[in-house]
Amino acid sequence: MYVYLETERLTLRQLTQADVDNLFALDSDPAVMRYLSGGTPTPRDVIAHEILPRCLSSYERYDGYGVWAAIEKASGDFLGWFSFHPHDDGNPGEIALGYRLRRAAWGKGYATEGARALIRKGFTALGAERVIATTYQDNRASRRVMEKAGLTLARTFRLTPADLAAAGTFHATSQDIWDGDDVEYALNKADWERREREA
Repeated sequence: MYVYLETERLTLRQLTQADVDNLFALDSDPAVMRYLSGGTPTPRDVIAHEILPRCLSSYERYDGYGVWAAIEKASGDFLGWFSFHPHDDGNPGEIALGYRLRRAAWGKGYATEGARALIRKGFTALGAERVIATTYQDNRASRRVMEKAGLTLARTFRLTPADLAAAGTFHATSQDIWDGDDVEYALNKADWERREREA
């Protein structure tokens, strides 16, 4: 099993076929899925036959990028996942950061810890020039993670259910469950380097 990155409390490793149940448990929590599907769980067969294969193939598309299982070092427990991959095939210097953690891991700084480590790796080892992250405007917790990781609000926009389905983060059969905007946060390499020097 390939370990991608370690932080003080986390090990980020490649997902494997054995993670089907971990991913299913994660996506079965209505609180975790609140801003993704309105709380509707992701069916296990969708995870096994669509989502997990897509995650596994992410390691082959771009060297050093993909979707990584987040494991708590102290317990060995699966806490969720982080994704870090080029946002657009035409612009490999712009990297999209994502994360989804079990409710038991919320409020403990794990999302910020993992996000900061990925951002550092992206800027220092992978040639990233800009990191972005998106969420629904009312997802205050996710927005706080982005801000603590050093990203700032770049734009407000609106995704349709079809956009989300194409990205693999929304069930194509789901209805539009809210009426609101999405937000994009961003951090440029030059700004990150400046903050690192000032820290």
